[in-house]
Amino acid sequence: MTEGTRAMVQVADVSAILLAAGTSNRFGAEDKLLAPLAGEPLALHAARRIVELLPKRRIAVCKDTDGALAQLLASNGFKIIVNPHPEHGLSQSLSCGIAEAALGREAAALICLADMPFVSTRHLRELLTRFDPRTAPAVASSNGNAAMPPALFSRALFDKLRNGEGDRGGKALLADAALVHADPDELLDIDRPDDLPAR
Repeated sequence: MTEGTRAMVQVADVSAILLAAGTSNRFGAEDKLLAPLAGEPLALHAARRIVELLPKRRIAVCKDTDGALAQLLASNGFKIIVNPHPEHGLSQSLSCGIAEAALGREAAALICLADMPFVSTRHLRELLTRFDPRTAPAVASSNGNAAMPPALFSRALFDKLRNGEGDRGGKALLADAALVHADPDELLDIDRPDDLPAR
């Protein structure tokens, strides 16, 4: 199949899943995803890029439904799914989000991390453009060194995503993923307070 005839997925046929239930152990006592960045909570930056993308469904995996973070994301049109065991790692949140996505009929799930605030909507669209259900059922971001989220997965891979373990999540499926490169600064994730730029 040529570049011009690639069966890219339409944004209206995608569920976007924002993983926002991490324990943030390296950030200290403060809730990392509510830490201020450019005058707004950190997680809101990633959430807004998803809103701008206009996917069919917006799903956020959180530690609860009544906390400040969950309420913030719900107010931006996300369906809140609770991960009751965030201590089990990223794969637990991924499994929860994919289980919800599987209830719909969308052809693919876009996985985004709430602690990656600099990813652009343009980059998310490029992931969709690169996708092909037959030749590129998994599409990952790359900073030039590794495959990483945001990543797009075909529905055919949902069962495998739900069965991952620990913090590796969908990384095993990214080994053969098609890659969409981005500037390393765009793919920066926030782990510690020092990672937050003064902006």
